[in-house]
Amino acid sequence: MDSNKVLETIKAIGDKIDAEKDYLTELDNIIGDGDHGINMARGFQMVESKLPSLEGKDIGTILKTVGMTLVSTVGGSSGPLYGTAFMKAGMAMAGKMDMDLNDFLSCLDVAIEGVKMRGKSTQGEKTMLDAMIPALDAMRTATENSSDSKTVLAAGIEAAKAGVEYTKTIIATKGRASYIGERSLGHQDPGATSFTDILETIGSAL
Repeated sequence: MDSNKVLETIKAIGDKIDAEKDYLTELDNIIGDGDHGINMARGFQMVESKLPSLEGKDIGTILKTVGMTLVSTVGGSSGPLYGTAFMKAGMAMAGKMDMDLNDFLSCLDVAIEGVKMRGKSTQGEKTMLDAMIPALDAMRTATENSSDSKTVLAAGIEAAKAGVEYTKTIIATKGRASYIGERSLGHQDPGATSFTDILETIGSAL
C-alpha cells in the first residue's frame, strides 16, 4: 500500500465512521457519554479536510497528522486514545512511502501499546483493546500460514468481531462505562466496535 492508497483508506474510514455514527452513539448512550459516534465522525471530518495537503507526504507524516487531528477535535476519551494510536503508528512509519503487511502489524502493535499507556488499561476491561489485541494476535498467527494480506486481515476482522461480542459478557472497569458497573453487562463496547469498523474498512481497501 503506497501513501496515496493510505490517504484513500483514511477517507474511507471517515466515510465508514460517518455511516455508523448513529449506531456508535446509540451504543455509547447505554454505557458511556452518548457521544462516541458523533465525536469520531467530527474528528474524521476534520481529518478529511487535511488530506489534500498530505498528498505526496510519507505515510508516517500522514498517520501522525491524523492522530494529532483526532486528539484536538474528538472529545471524551476517544480522541486521546485513537489519536495516540495513529501517532504511534506514524512514528513507526516515519519516512516510508509504502506499507507492507509487516509494517501494518508493527503499526497496530505500537498503537496498542499507546492505547494501553494512555488509557492505563489492558485486555479484559471492556475497552477497544478487547478488539485490538485479539485482532493483532490472530493476524500474527495467520501470517505463519499465509502471506496474503486479505487472508491475514480477514482473520483479524473475525477476531475483532469476536472481541466485540466478548465485551458484552464482561463488566466495564475502565472509562465512563465503569460508573454503571454490572449494568454494563450485555452491552458491547463502542470503542471496540469502532475499531472493528476501521479494520473492516482497511480490509476492504486491500
